[in-house]
Amino acid sequence: MVIDRSRYFTRSLLKWYRQYGRALPWRETSDPYRIWLSEIMLQQTQVTTVLSYYHRFLSTFPAIQDLAAAPLDKVMKRWAGLGYYARARHLHRAAKVIVEKFDGRMPKSFEEIISLPGIGRSTAGAILTIAFGQRWPILDGNVRRVLCRYFLIDKDPKRKEVEAWLWDHSERLLPKRGSDIYLQGIMDLGATICTPKRPQCTICPVNKGCVAYGEGVQEVLPVKGAQKEVPHFNHVAGVVLDDERGVVIRRRPLKGLLGGLWEFPGGRVDSAIEKEQHENSLKTLLGTEMEFQIEVTHQWMQIRHAFTHFRMTLHVFICRKKKEKIDRSTKYQWIPIEKLGDYAFSSAHQKIVTKLSEEGHRPHLPQEGFEPGV
Repeated sequence: MVIDRSRYFTRSLLKWYRQYGRALPWRETSDPYRIWLSEIMLQQTQVTTVLSYYHRFLSTFPAIQDLAAAPLDKVMKRWAGLGYYARARHLHRAAKVIVEKFDGRMPKSFEEIISLPGIGRSTAGAILTIAFGQRWPILDGNVRRVLCRYFLIDKDPKRKEVEAWLWDHSERLLPKRGSDIYLQGIMDLGATICTPKRPQCTICPVNKGCVAYGEGVQEVLPVKGAQKEVPHFNHVAGVVLDDERGVVIRRRPLKGLLGGLWEFPGGRVDSAIEKEQHENSLKTLLGTEMEFQIEVTHQWMQIRHAFTHFRMTLHVFICRKKKEKIDRSTKYQWIPIEKLGDYAFSSAHQKIVTKLSEEGHRPHLPQEGFEPGV
């Protein structure tokens, strides 16, 4: 029997979702703000990770007005640990725009909503469809994977012409009524059944129309572009201590990796140098920006962390504040150790904060004249 694949897909998906769709907190509300927040948090992040952050974020910022009025530091602190921190900065900026330009209400037109920081075509479509009952397609990672397998697209989905085809079919599959249910259904299908590895094709509600499943090639789709080797970099950080003033931290620039987060001063070092030279590299890095001289006493801990595009080993040293200089810098702040929990750090630097704050794990500063190994 020849089936209409598109009609079969939509009807089967709607029927399946009504019976097996996941019960998630953002599906129990019609508040556009909460739906928007969930869509931003779910970008490149699994539902199980998002759940606790979603509730915690809303307990602090229950409405758009609360988010817009909050200082960025407070927003970043609530986001800390969720990763992809540009999302939090864009969310904060967008909330301010909504309050200032749209009287605190999420705009309902595609042109207005996509103009907000951090909202692209797919996110705009999801918000407008789910929150306002409109009919807009989406093409996130889950939808892209489902469509590539269902229609057997054996070309790189990131190619311009392939992406255009996927957008076109994503829109064609939308039902005239119940598009909000359909979108949530296809996202659930990709997240729970049509997964990146070991898809559960035998229980998939649309397997009878899936070309990739019929030909047994579902696990090799979507086609991946050329994979780049993941580089490894060494970084150093100094925990600069003073008995009276606490410890030095600095804020990263708002633009770029981990923008707006706080960290212990340091930076990336030449990968070619030996581990024994990391201390000298730290002295050089800190010597150019501190208003005082420092003494590096010893290496305290080593942290390994993986980012999206590279891996890092962070070598952490305990340092002592020494002689004051004439010039002064505003790149950093002295913070009491017990107050570090008020600041948002990246996951790697948060491990330093945790160890500093643990009872019995505050680093001991050697007496003046200490020499490692003596």
